[in-house]
Amino acid sequence: MKQLVYILVLGILAVSCKTQSTIVTSKEEAKSRGLYSYNEEKSVTKSKKKSTKKKASKNSLAYQIIDKAMEYRGVKYRTGGTTKSGMDCSGLVYASFKSFDINVPRTSSSLADQGRKVNKNNASPGDLIFFKTNGSRSINHVGIITEIVDDEIKFIHASTSSGVIISSTAERYFEKTYAQINRLIE
Repeated sequence: MKQLVYILVLGILAVSCKTQSTIVTSKEEAKSRGLYSYNEEKSVTKSKKKSTKKKASKNSLAYQIIDKAMEYRGVKYRTGGTTKSGMDCSGLVYASFKSFDINVPRTSSSLADQGRKVNKNNASPGDLIFFKTNGSRSINHVGIITEIVDDEIKFIHASTSSGVIISSTAERYFEKTYAQINRLIE
């Protein structure tokens, strides 16, 4: 008797599942059914307005330095290193600026004394962002700001555990260890 009930229930489920699917598998299908009304052009314009507020010209020296730093993504961490065979955080800054004949100090703490300090709200891509990590009372880590979206600052740096990567001040660790931002390129 139990088996008969199970077979009957399964049969009913199988028949009822053969109705037309309401699953949408593409944006085009959603548009054709009238389920998608998001205006992409308007959104792109809005996001450009937000992000361009704090950006210099894409052809500026700051962006050229950022592009150079991005070429080092994935390079392993090596204390004192300044090449693609390995680099530390200040080595990344040093090598990126050096490629444009700009000489900067070789340590994070020395870099922190260069340029002009700027408020977090006035930061721009190409500025240097500094941290006091591992409980240090003095600056011991640096990165190059790559992007600013609303209150989040993204930066490229050399991490001891992951090598050259992009991180964000939205990450709790960097939010807690943030020290200052300096502008070397006006």
